[in-house]
Amino acid sequence: MSPTRTSDVLVVGGGIIGLVTAWRAAQRGFATAVVDPEPGGGAAQVAAGMLAAVTELHHGEQTLLGLNLASARRYPDFAAELTDATGQDLGYRRCGTLAVALDADDRAFLRELHALHQQSGLESEWLSGRECRRLEPMLAPGVRGGLRVDGDHQIDPRRLAHALVTACERAGVVFHRAWAERLAVVRDRAAGAVTVDGTELGAGRVVLAAGSLSGRLAGVPDDVLPPVRPVKGQVLRLTMPRQPFLSRTVRAVVRGSQVYLVPRESGELVVGATSEELGWNTTVTAGGVYELLRDAHELVPGITELPLTETRAGLRPGSPDNAPLLGPSGLDGLLLATGHYRNGVLLTPVTGDVMAHVLATGELPEEARPFTPARFTAAALTEQPA
Repeated sequence: MSPTRTSDVLVVGGGIIGLVTAWRAAQRGFATAVVDPEPGGGAAQVAAGMLAAVTELHHGEQTLLGLNLASARRYPDFAAELTDATGQDLGYRRCGTLAVALDADDRAFLRELHALHQQSGLESEWLSGRECRRLEPMLAPGVRGGLRVDGDHQIDPRRLAHALVTACERAGVVFHRAWAERLAVVRDRAAGAVTVDGTELGAGRVVLAAGSLSGRLAGVPDDVLPPVRPVKGQVLRLTMPRQPFLSRTVRAVVRGSQVYLVPRESGELVVGATSEELGWNTTVTAGGVYELLRDAHELVPGITELPLTETRAGLRPGSPDNAPLLGPSGLDGLLLATGHYRNGVLLTPVTGDVMAHVLATGELPEEARPFTPARFTAAALTEQPA
């Protein structure tokens, strides 16, 4: 099968990563198409939207930190550009984040994180429990201390996704609202995709940006298929009263489990998120809801008085090193933009720029070179734990 070429770039996957790639490609003058049954859907519909390059830092992820910080720096201009292009409010807030500890173990963990921030040249301020409660009076009396990070912001991922769909449409991106069933390969080169209804979509190049589904596209050679797996996350949404409830994102480690509360200007409060290795299961469970509410209640006791308006579960695209796969794959004509795990929303601006640069020049920009798909060779993958 040799599909007739209908676009310069075909993006498989219409989540925020696929959409920003398509938008930036179209801006570079490429005839661009997206294949996805529900553009703007996917993990962004569940994500909380924390832009938390600093408070999300983990030991051993300093390389990823550089990419996260590069994207965070681009967010103000990116959000302004997208709003100008669409007239849509993205819910972007520079409200900062407060990470707090509820017991001695949690306090020690945060102290270590603060030390890592200092070693990495990041700005965060250690506060006493009293200082934390002065900033956020709804916090529990037992808060033992915390980290104030004014540089960690937030955005509403649902609004972001909707705006990216609009921006793509206005830039001339063509949407094929169907599932891509398999990659079309002609003479050892990616040449497009075939949808579930048999439609052949030809393209000069294909970008695989299907989130957690990226590792399941038929037709991709086994040694090129990205090692992406689904990681389930359950999230709650509540409605805050009109008077101030929380003024910034609050997060904590409660008995070793991460919990965060993200207050939107709309009055919505997002509470998340579980992290479960359960394959493709997206069931909202009583246990997941209970654990989130229990931990959030220990942090902010007043939360149990709020109306619970939504429970959702989604799938993050995890990779073996928790970092994205960006750029050319081992198959000519096939590029990857997937595996963003818990940083997909944060990495949206830099991913769009990186992929547009690769499409235009054939080269990965320096900041993205550590994240080439080539770092996962067949030999390296056999060493990964099952």
